[in-house]
Amino acid sequence: MPALALAEALVAAQDDIEPVLVGASRGIEAEILPSRPFRYHLLPAEPIHRQSWWKNVRWPLVLGRLLKSGARVLREEQPVLAIGTGGYAAGPILFQALRRRIPVVLQEQNAYPGITTRRLVKYARQIHLGFPEARVHLKPGKDTEVCQYGNPIVPPPTSRPDRAKAKEKLDIRGDSPVVFVMGGSQGARSINAAVSSAIDGGLLEGIHLLWSTGPGNWESLKQYAASPKRLVRPFWDPIAEAYAAADVTVARAGAMTTAELCAWGLPSILVPLPTAAGGHQSRNAEAMARSGASIHLPDSLLSAGTLAEAVAGLADDQSRLSAMARAAEGRGHPKAAENIARHVLKSTL
Repeated sequence: MPALALAEALVAAQDDIEPVLVGASRGIEAEILPSRPFRYHLLPAEPIHRQSWWKNVRWPLVLGRLLKSGARVLREEQPVLAIGTGGYAAGPILFQALRRRIPVVLQEQNAYPGITTRRLVKYARQIHLGFPEARVHLKPGKDTEVCQYGNPIVPPPTSRPDRAKAKEKLDIRGDSPVVFVMGGSQGARSINAAVSSAIDGGLLEGIHLLWSTGPGNWESLKQYAASPKRLVRPFWDPIAEAYAAADVTVARAGAMTTAELCAWGLPSILVPLPTAAGGHQSRNAEAMARSGASIHLPDSLLSAGTLAEAVAGLADDQSRLSAMARAAEGRGHPKAAENIARHVLKSTL
């Protein structure tokens, strides 16, 4: 998604630019890119397993195929610039771009930089940080420009939905707090389990619940949509009305999720995915909590009780909610994609 946002912003800034996207054949990009207007290549990349290290036994073979495929892409496309936004294919193809003296720009989304960013930052022309906290973990080269424009997201509408109108459109009546629960496009099993248990135990009475279960969890959870105070969907698209209506959001702590929450100025309870590579979601949640924008609730401590307690604590404290909203908005960069694209074009091409 960061790569797509940047591609769109680059074309908007300069119409003779032709972005070509490169991803992994087994990544989510294989599902998304065919429906987008950009040419693309999918490489035979696979994840590096940090916990189950023995699963990396095939990596020498995978790396050989990946380097060969990446070299072919660079020969065919002859790019004037390579922008890395993470993903399995990023490291090998950026390494080959550097060997061919193609300028490289990095966009690092997380509070703790990924291995590709840490290894290649000293050779990059620019690095664009999504979290300012990432800076202390990097050793850029003497000619590397470090920029902090935030993460490239689809920004909130220029004319944002009015909160009252958004609630009316979602048929939310009364003044009860509105809590939006989302676990990402696939849902989050532990968050869903905590929410359903909290409902069963009567722990979420007195709130309006907007809940995105994820398509794979919908059949087992759709019965919870029976209450007029609960709007439950497999996936929230478009999401603008839910963001506009919510007082607080419960979510994972992915970089793009946190960027959207900040762009909308939304207080949040963040439950990081414990298996995220390098623990980066936990680092993101810690950074958000330190800034006052979020409550960090580790997945290991998540239960119906702890979730309900965190929700109730915010719902009953309007001054804290307001302070968290200001802190989130202070970290927001709704025009990140536009600003990064303009800076890249001005400074590297």
